[in-house]
Amino acid sequence: MTVTVLAGGVAACSSTKDSEGDTLQSLKDKGTVTVGFAGEAPYSFEQDGQLTGATVALHREIFKNLGIDGLEGVNTDFGALIPGLQAKRFDVVSAGMSILPERCKQAAFSEPEFNYTTALMVAAGNPKGLTDIDSAKEKGAKIATMTGAIESDYASQLGIDATQVASPQDGMDAVTSGRVDAFALTAISLNWMKDNNPDAPVDVTESFVQEIDGKPQRGAGGTVFRTDDKELLDAYNAELAKITSDKDKYLSIVGEYGFTEKELPDPSLTTKDLCDGNI
Repeated sequence: MTVTVLAGGVAACSSTKDSEGDTLQSLKDKGTVTVGFAGEAPYSFEQDGQLTGATVALHREIFKNLGIDGLEGVNTDFGALIPGLQAKRFDVVSAGMSILPERCKQAAFSEPEFNYTTALMVAAGNPKGLTDIDSAKEKGAKIATMTGAIESDYASQLGIDATQVASPQDGMDAVTSGRVDAFALTAISLNWMKDNNPDAPVDVTESFVQEIDGKPQRGAGGTVFRTDDKELLDAYNAELAKITSDKDKYLSIVGEYGFTEKELPDPSLTTKDLCDGNI
């Protein structure tokens, strides 16, 4: 499968046909799917001009099985991914995006592809002794979150005025420059960043499940589709189930990006429940 990255403003409305219900056949005819991504490693990111990551690897496998061999990427700020999808700048969102009730009102999500937990990136030695977002609030620590990411919602619900950043790199820069005390993001993303920036003076806390009003926020992410594209979504989910129901198959696709059995979706955690806010 060919994988290329397009300039952010290029892949416009021509990526899909306008008529509802024919997107799957349109993509098969064209032989290429265009995905929106936000440069969050190890989910989907650009490396040496090529789009890579765990979500991209899943997409290579699934769309190839659907008869769509080509994959192109459009780099977009995380908070602009769903608006870009709605505007038909791309066909799907490839970002491991967490499945949340408010987002489900705007777009359709696949079944879960990843379980995830949160962590904090802090200055080396963790001078404020932070362990989770609650501890940051208690100690008056300044935190950064990525615009549109679930950690921004956590901070807002806890009454924290977090600094918003556009990318994981911006978040790490905010920590290393001392502008904030911590950057909150998914644990696997922060650990990937630390491992791939060994000279950066940062540490990553142990991962945690954030609680809001005493309720653990169990998280899962998936691929995002337009609500009109039910046929494409159903076909995608059928192929996804063949992967997530087979641990060895799943890890053979995403394991090289640092994902383990811990990230394998819990079969009891469904998109319907997450969209309904029942988790």
